Amino acid sequence: MPRSLVLALVAVLAGATLTSCKVPDELASGTQPGATAAAPPIAPAEARTQLAALKVAVRGTMDGYDREAFPHWDKVDANCDVREQVLKRDGKDVKTDAQCAAKSGTWVSPYDGETWHKASDVDIDHVVPLGQAWVSGANKWTRERREQFANDLVRPQLKAVTDNLNEQKSDKAPDAWKPPLVSYWCAYATDWIVVKSNYGLTITVPEKNALTTMLEHCG
Repeated sequence: MPRSLVLALVAVLAGATLTSCKVPDELASGTQPGATAAAPPIAPAEARTQLAALKVAVRGTMDGYDREAFPHWDKVDANCDVREQVLKRDGKDVKTDAQCAAKSGTWVSPYDGETWHKASDVDIDHVVPLGQAWVSGANKWTRERREQFANDLVRPQLKAVTDNLNEQKSDKAPDAWKPPLVSYWCAYATDWIVVKSNYGLTITVPEKNALTTMLEHCG
């Protein structure tokens, strides 16, 4: 079968899995040319199945944790790194300089619905924070695996969000921090589950309970 036809079939099948668990319409933004498209959300039923399959364990400690153990913001081409790529992907009408730094654009933070026009007002959030990954299994990974996790543009792991919310969230799991925009809880929970499932990370009982509650907000 021609490769182009295979890709077309994959796209159709992927689109068929979309359900009412969507980012609110007011948060939709245009994907910039050349930017990697964000992964579509999975169905709530699939999220619940993946959640049930995650290993429940006591949360580990931060002993030995160093953010630099997760090399991040890899280059995606000669000029742009992963952070700049996410800014282009998640923003609208983003203009960049020759070094790929965003000089203008519009970003709507999915966590609170706030609109920003300066790249300095948004941070790139790791949906499952690096420290949270460390205490749920990443402390045993190779450096290469941690680098993949920190720069993952395929899974729903990287989001452009209001900067102070990213700082407020820090390394907290959903039992300790949730986005203030309740209408985003479904998407946030499914994204968290997809990432933890893909990387084989564990969850705690309180974390599982919080995710279960958040999935109840799916349409």
